[in-house]
Amino acid sequence: MKFGLVGYPLTHSFSKQYFESKFQTLGLKDFSYDNFPIEKIEDILPILQSDISGLNITIPYKTSAIDFLNEIDDTALKIGAVNTLVRTGKYSWKGFNTDEAGFKKSLQNWMKGYPVPGKALILGTGGAALAIHYALNVLGIQSSFVSRGPGGDFSYENLTNELIHEHLLIINATPVGMEPNREGCPAIPYDALTNNHWLFDVVYNPANTLFLTRGEQMGAHTKNGLDMLHLQAEQAWFIWKSYGKF
Repeated sequence: MKFGLVGYPLTHSFSKQYFESKFQTLGLKDFSYDNFPIEKIEDILPILQSDISGLNITIPYKTSAIDFLNEIDDTALKIGAVNTLVRTGKYSWKGFNTDEAGFKKSLQNWMKGYPVPGKALILGTGGAALAIHYALNVLGIQSSFVSRGPGGDFSYENLTNELIHEHLLIINATPVGMEPNREGCPAIPYDALTNNHWLFDVVYNPANTLFLTRGEQMGAHTKNGLDMLHLQAEQAWFIWKSYGKF
């Protein structure tokens, strides 16, 4: 059976290595996983029409991929983004969002035993940000989007020290700081961070982004997105197994 990852670019992704290792460990010799770096979402059509059984979707197509599906899971529909697709028939596909469950579990494991922050800032408004917003709402944490353009609750220019003090959980849901551009970081007032702040970065390569490093310098708790990646990937694998019956 064939699986793969759709996005652009894909130089940052560990998914291929992750699933190929899983196939080898489970002795699934006829299973394969390939990367499909496509420059526009319309190029997903021949992939969907091939003999592939399941797909992971990453930036920048988590929202636009919905238009190519026959069905969508209720949670993914509410989020407005998908990151896992499964073939349900010869010409039909269903979309799911496993980012939400992966982030939620990762956050809960990380903050276990600590008071849950009442407010959070989500940096970005893309597919990952939408899933994180949904997860935080489930956990009872009020969250606001920060964006460079329209669509956010705050712009980066509007982020005052007071706002940072009010929001003790800050999540980078953008690719800023990801390899090969590790010198970048979101433009927030890092000097306003304290040891009461929690900084979560969905980026996992490099393991310690500049966003996290600058948070650590101010005493903040920090976590990268590798655990979230593993958790959402396992959920995707569960979905593929459920529909593929293998």
